[in-house]
Amino acid sequence: MEFLKVKTILSKVKYGTDWYGVDYNMNLYRGCSHGCIYCDSRSNCYHINDFDIPKGKEKALVILENELAKKHEHGVVGIGSMSDTYNPLERQYEQTRGALKLISKYNYGVSIDTKSDLILRDLDLLKEINSKNNVIIKFTITTPHDELSKIIEPHVCVSSKRFEAIKKLSDNGIFVGIMMNPVLPFITDGEEDIKKLVRLAYENGAKFIHTYMGMTLRENQRDYYFEQLDKNFKGLKEKYQKYYGERYNCAVPNYKSLYKAFTNECDKYGILYNMKDIIKAYKKEVKNNEQITLF
Repeated sequence: MEFLKVKTILSKVKYGTDWYGVDYNMNLYRGCSHGCIYCDSRSNCYHINDFDIPKGKEKALVILENELAKKHEHGVVGIGSMSDTYNPLERQYEQTRGALKLISKYNYGVSIDTKSDLILRDLDLLKEINSKNNVIIKFTITTPHDELSKIIEPHVCVSSKRFEAIKKLSDNGIFVGIMMNPVLPFITDGEEDIKKLVRLAYENGAKFIHTYMGMTLRENQRDYYFEQLDKNFKGLKEKYQKYYGERYNCAVPNYKSLYKAFTNECDKYGILYNMKDIIKAYKKEVKNNEQITLF
């Protein structure tokens, strides 16, 4: 694996803590090998060359420990917002596992975005962190159908494996749920499929599902996505071009009715879907390295 020289690993979020209650962001890898056809991180604005080849960051854990030790506010560290931190190279290099050890050592919380069941390897550390601070795990699941997930997310475990991982984490007291993002117009926006996904989330112990019922398309990302549509969904590219043009935010055509069906199904099973409710449900008050519940 190629390692990139960096000066910093941890950054304070600039948009406030209204996105899953995250206080700091870090990405231990640059690029991702999952091959998801819709990934926004391919966009030119992020300046990631050879996106499909994950690269590590030189002395990442040394830099991270120095930064964690200096911070006065021990908030929640978000991992994997740009590149899935549980890519196949993580099995060998264990940069994420090393980071979780440091997060636990310095009493921070953690928020992880992933599509990989490799996260179960680190269940011991997640439980350790959860005993002292806040933990939230967010699995991206875009379809309840394994065969479709193999097409749109070809190099990562199928949806059923992600549901199994959710159950394992939930059974061990970890606050875990689903980012149903993106919802691909004309591909994953069927109402019955959405309802099935919500039901499977409930059956496997997911506490929340968050979605914005659409996708983004811009610059290099759009070109790559359209290439994949030509390969796997003949004629659909032209439908996108006609319906969305050069639009960046591409909500599904039946947005209002589909979102209503989604929220009704979540209410039926007691699954959270509003961001404020999700944050309130998982965040505990932490004072002087001691955990105090709000209830």
